[in-house]
This record gives sequence, C-alpha cells and structure tokens, in this order.
Amino acid sequence: MKGCNSRWLGLMLLTAILIGCQDNHDNKIIVATAANMESAMQALTIEYTHKTGVEFELIVGSSGKLTAQIIEGAPYDIFVAANMKYPEAVYAGGKAKNEPKVYAKGKLVLWSMVENTPVSIVALSDPVVEHIALANPKTAPYGVAAQEVLQHYGLNEILGAKLVFGESIGQTDQFIISRAAQIGFTALSTVLSPEMKGKGSWIPINPSLYSNINQGVVLVERKEDTNQYAQGFYDFLFSVEAKEILKEFGYLVDE
Repeated sequence: MKGCNSRWLGLMLLTAILIGCQDNHDNKIIVATAANMESAMQALTIEYTHKTGVEFELIVGSSGKLTAQIIEGAPYDIFVAANMKYPEAVYAGGKAKNEPKVYAKGKLVLWSMVENTPVSIVALSDPVVEHIALANPKTAPYGVAAQEVLQHYGLNEILGAKLVFGESIGQTDQFIISRAAQIGFTALSTVLSPEMKGKGSWIPINPSLYSNINQGVVLVERKEDTNQYAQGFYDFLFSVEAKEILKEFGYLVDE
C-alpha cells in the first residue's frame, strides 16, 4: 500500500511539473526589440510581469535584422522597433496583425567613455580621435540619424576612415564602452540606463539635425496559435504607466 501511495504521489508531482512547464510556456511573450530599447524594455517587462505574472523572452538586435527574421517566420509575438520603416515592412509583408503605431520617439547623443576626450562635433575631426562609432545605417535607425548629422556638417567624407559601424546600437555601445572607439553616436536611452547612467561624457544632438526617430510596434502574425497575452502587453505599452517608464529612459511620448 505504501508503495502504491509513493507511486501515486510521484505521478502527481510529475503531472504538476509538466502542467507548470506548460503554463510557463503558454504565459511567455516573445518580444523582438531594437537594441536601443533593451534597458527600457527590461524595465517595462519586469513591471508587466509584476502586475500580471506573464513572463517574457527578449530577442535583441537591429531593427533591420529583426525584420528579416520576422519575414522569414521567426516565432516572435511583438516587434518593438527603432523606427516606423521596419514595422511597416513587416505589415506590408503580411506578417503583422495591425498597422504599426508609434509608441515613443528616440533621441540621439554623442558619447565618450575616454577621460579628457572633448565631446563635441568639432572634436570628431581632432587627430587624437581615431575611431568614431555609429550604428549601421542599413539596419539601424539610429545609424541613419547619426549619418544625417554628419552630412549636415559635411563630415561624412572627411571622417570616413574613422567611422566604425555596429550592427545595432547595442554593438555600437560596446565599441564606446570598451573604448575601441574614443567617441560615438548612440541613443539617449543608453546613457540614461541604470548600467550606464553617470558614466563617461555625453551631449545631446539637436533633433533638428536628423529625421524624427518615431519608434513603432506591431503584433506579429504567427502560424502558431495566437498568444492571448501579447495583446495585453501591446496595450500596456501605450498606458500612462509605460509612458512614465519610457520617459525615464529619455524617450518622448505622446501625452
């Protein structure tokens, strides 16, 4: 009798574990997020998990690369991009459930982690500055913005040999943090993140010098069953609570 009870308890425990694993899987939202949003997205998802118990998996990369993955069928639930171009491409390709919507506007800064390095547009031409980091304009909207700034000042050709391109703003940040580049263009959200706040020197770039960085989001159309929790988090991104978090990371949000 004791052996039967042990087997029964063991079976119940195994069943509970399997159900628990299944519930965790079903409750997880997979978010493809642009690298500039990584820290802010971590804060947003932590808050949402605290409120609802829903868990998240973040896939971080350049907006262009994430778009290519979604078009190829990557099983993401939500795409949080660094501009509107890429979500619109996802929508045009029939991979989005809704038209793209702007959730925030980003800002560009010039940042250095090297002590005694002057942080200014003029300083970019100084011979002591050997490498200038920026995101690849072909895949990263913040790279487009940085290139527009250089074009405005007529520096693209002059500084060409100094420019080093990150695949995403995240990789660009690593060039700056590691001092592989003495200075570089990045997102305001990077220098305001908990990990980087107060480190190095930075200046904001006048927004009139680059196109608006209107960051868009879409729900991804998947072949699998619709994730019932994705819509809830999508709606949360436009809530007053989420907007306050985005503001803390330097984003502009509609009031």
